[in-house]
Amino acid sequence: MDFLPIFLNVRSRPCAIIGGGEVAARKCRLLRDAGAEVHIIAPELCQELKGQAADGQIIHHAREYSDSGLQNYTLVIAATDDPAVNKTIAETARQQNIPVNVVDDPDAGSFIMPSVIDRSPVVAAVSTGGASPVLARLIRARLESLIPAGYGRLGELTARYRDRVKAAFSNPDDRRRFWDRILQGSVAERVFSGHMEEAEAVLEKELETFSPSRGMGEVYLVGGGPGDPDLLTFRALRLMQQADVVVYDRLVAKPVLEMVRREAERIYVGKERDRHAMRQEEINELLAKLAKEGKRVVRLKGGDPFIFGRGGEEIDTLAEQGVPFQVIPGITAASGCATYSGIPLTHRDYAQSVTFVTGHLKDGSMNLNWHQLAQPHQTIVFYMGLMGLPVIIEKLVEHGVSPQMPIALVQQGTTHLQRVFTGTLENILEVVEKEKPKPPTLIIVGEVVQLHEKLSWYKGEKAAYQGATSPIQPGTELKPPTDGS
Repeated sequence: MDFLPIFLNVRSRPCAIIGGGEVAARKCRLLRDAGAEVHIIAPELCQELKGQAADGQIIHHAREYSDSGLQNYTLVIAATDDPAVNKTIAETARQQNIPVNVVDDPDAGSFIMPSVIDRSPVVAAVSTGGASPVLARLIRARLESLIPAGYGRLGELTARYRDRVKAAFSNPDDRRRFWDRILQGSVAERVFSGHMEEAEAVLEKELETFSPSRGMGEVYLVGGGPGDPDLLTFRALRLMQQADVVVYDRLVAKPVLEMVRREAERIYVGKERDRHAMRQEEINELLAKLAKEGKRVVRLKGGDPFIFGRGGEEIDTLAEQGVPFQVIPGITAASGCATYSGIPLTHRDYAQSVTFVTGHLKDGSMNLNWHQLAQPHQTIVFYMGLMGLPVIIEKLVEHGVSPQMPIALVQQGTTHLQRVFTGTLENILEVVEKEKPKPPTLIIVGEVVQLHEKLSWYKGEKAAYQGATSPIQPGTELKPPTDGS
């Protein structure tokens, strides 16, 4: 983060705005909405501020800015039309440890003013760190439509009961479970529909009957997808926001992990080649143990839990021990990476089937049905196959696949760091030696790979294509293979 997001209490406290124009008027509205005692320092005022001064809503100091007197204010906003004066104000305020905002110059001040969604007492603020105020306003507008006015009424209701709930449930986890039930159940629905008396009656009843006993928790096996957090399902996101604990893998992208409830405990159990943070059997037992402690556990996996995610082994242990669980599918890496690379896994002219296999080496070999994988008119996707790529190439060619068969390596697919390397079985190792792709990298073998250049639509920050195959020009007729290779 470039800025620390905080909410500052300025109610009934003196705050200074230096400048009397339209920009100053906009800042004044925000401060007044927050209950501040607003002082305007400027020789002249715009019409809006003149009216507020005449009505006694603000205090006008009709003079030019001087270096003295800022120490009396809780915060300062520099809103003159002279950048040099604004910077002088900012420097003086910083020397006196007073928070200062400089209009249109975020670097000069110590804080910035975000775009605000006001559903008091619920307030949400959106900022781009000054990089794009227009973008912040667009995001605010989007959020405005998602946060109905009823959330303000719901916040007021819960505020009235906060002390009583705290007295009833001394354990913070018990309090959170109670509020989760209230805020996601019938009380909230009655508030949103305007039936406040009914909502309060239901809340009273819940307060009398709610049992803080934890009992048995539950485990949610959540597919985190291949990396882009926008590919999470609504259900996955909802359960991630309710978790007490998240147990996550190495392949879970950081932006996806950041979608988990901030207060949730995080336990890393990732596995890398020859280095495991925790053995699979230990992970299975950990999930059961946490659920038996009454916790809601999200087992967050990259891709889909049931496609090379060992999710079946984990829920087998849970079922044996009587632990309730749910499985939330995710977009598997093969689908996500191929789609973001413009490579259709099936195509009427090129591939009538697709096979997912693990390319993980064991004792320097892979125990795969190479005869089946060498059949024509199919696409083969190798998970975890980067280290074993020379063996994959050797075995496919040995079983009759043409050395000219197209192949693609997709590194960190669906993320802004995605890179796609293409070539043939004959020359892809040269590409690897030059570009040195790193895990996680997915391998796609098949005639469909030649569609990559024509159909590629996603461009990350890195170069989206580094290849060793002949480019396909737009408009080129693509013909299906006829030699069975």
